[in-house]
Parts: sequence; structure tokens; C-alpha cells
Amino acid sequence: MTARIIDGKALSARLRAEFRQRVGRLVDQGVIPGLAVIRVGDDPASRIYVGNKVKACEECGVASFQQALAADASEADVLAGIRQFNTDPAIHGILVQLPLPGHIDVRRVLEAISVNKDVDGFHLYNVGGLVVGNTIFPPCTPYGVQLLLETTGTDVAGKNVVVVGASNIVGKPMALMLLQKEATVTICHAKTQNLAQHTILADILIVAAGKPGLIVPQMVKEGAIVIDVGINRLPDGRIVGDVDFAGVREKASWITPVPGGVGPMTVTMLIENTLRSAERAHHLRKNNDYQDWETPSIKAG
Repeated sequence: MTARIIDGKALSARLRAEFRQRVGRLVDQGVIPGLAVIRVGDDPASRIYVGNKVKACEECGVASFQQALAADASEADVLAGIRQFNTDPAIHGILVQLPLPGHIDVRRVLEAISVNKDVDGFHLYNVGGLVVGNTIFPPCTPYGVQLLLETTGTDVAGKNVVVVGASNIVGKPMALMLLQKEATVTICHAKTQNLAQHTILADILIVAAGKPGLIVPQMVKEGAIVIDVGINRLPDGRIVGDVDFAGVREKASWITPVPGGVGPMTVTMLIENTLRSAERAHHLRKNNDYQDWETPSIKAG
């Protein structure tokens, strides 16, 4: 068996074409979706990530705004920028590029972002929404993984899903989203003993551990669907995932490549959430429902 490729680049391109049409409809109604990005410091990787997000905005017709702060900027400076964007009607989505310098409280910063503009899906309100089965903005990477799984035509209900990695950004929200789809979910993490004992049972294996080559063929069930969220740069400059792609591809039924799998979808779902925010804001304001705009609500999400 040789696994079929789950092409994140192709799906991302199709979605962005649809986004351009949605943006066009908003523009016809006098609304230009806007995304604001706050970056602290001059980390090369962060510059690349922000650049990719700006390019995606340009491709889809979304206005982008950047605020670049020095590495020694205070937490108060970051919070002031967030407050400015929170109250700006031209901004529909706000994200703070992570990681932040150690002297800044990440949780305090993320909680300062308006729930109505939290397009990264990191605010406690949106995370809590995952637990009860609804949220305004699902976190971008798990959201992208969910759509990639849908392209395989697989119904996840009743399937054994193993998520390797328990981060707040990918692993935990991914598990919650799959539980809502009635999958049976196991989360493995750095202290899990006998990892292969769990992964070999997975009908769907999602790996987001940040360790190149962690998953080898003997750890994978024949015919499993394998989603590799990992992005690792090797000493020779190559970008690889957490899965031994060449080996595991000979056992899996579907597999995502790295690069070209989950990565493009993460940025694409950020644009989706920004459009959702703009559409939601326009709907609420058109109906003079300002109370719902000022107060967290999922009714119009």
C-alpha cells in the first residue's frame, strides 16, 4: 500500500478562491475585512510567518495592518496596541505573533484581545466554546486539519484517533474538535509511556510533537490516515515533519506531506476566521444588534 497525499496547498488554493468571492460581497456592502498583526522583536522565523500571513491577506483581498515593536517593548506597549485595534472598526481580526519575549505574560496578552476579533482562537472564551461544542473562532491549525480530514471522505465518528502532542495550540483543541465529531480520542504527550502501543491502534494519527522522525512505520496501523503537523528544520536545511514520511507512506492510506500539508491550511484558516469576523460584525451592525457585538455571543458565529 502506498498512501495517497492529502494536498494542503491545493485545498488552500481552492478555499482562497472562495474567500475572494466572499470579500467581494463584503466590499459591495462597504466592508473591507481587516487583519492586524502585532510582532514583538525581530525573530527571523516570526518575520517569515508574518510575511506569509500578509501575502495571504493580499491574495484574498483582506487589508492587513502590522505593528512591529522592539524586543524590549514592555507588556504595557503590547496591551496598548491591542486596545487600539480592539476599538478600530476597520480591524476584524487581531493576532499577536508568538513566541513573545520572556518578560511578557503571554496569557495576559491573549486575554486582552477582544473575543470578537480573536481570529487565532486562543482566548479562553473561544477555547471554552470548544468544550461545549461551539465557538466563535476555532483555532486555525486544528480547523485546517479538520478540513483536510474531510477531503479523504472519512467519517471520524467512532474512529480511534490518537493525537501526539498536548499543546494548547494544536493537541488539546484538536482533541476537543474531534470529540465533537464523536471520535474516540487519545492524547499522548512527552510523558506517555510506550508511545507505539497507542499509535498502532490509531485509525487516524495526528502528530504535533515537534520532533523529527518521531513516528516510524512500525508505530503505524496498516491503512491509517496520518496527519503530520510538525515542522522541523534539520541541520542540512531541509524541512521535515514529525513522521518518517517515506516509510510511513508505505503503510498509511492517506498522509500529509511536510511542507505542503497542514502548514498552508493554518494561514488559510486565519483568513477564514477574519472573514467570519467581518461578516459577523456586518450582520450585527446591520441589524443594530450592538449588544451582541459588545458581549461575547456565538449566536451569529
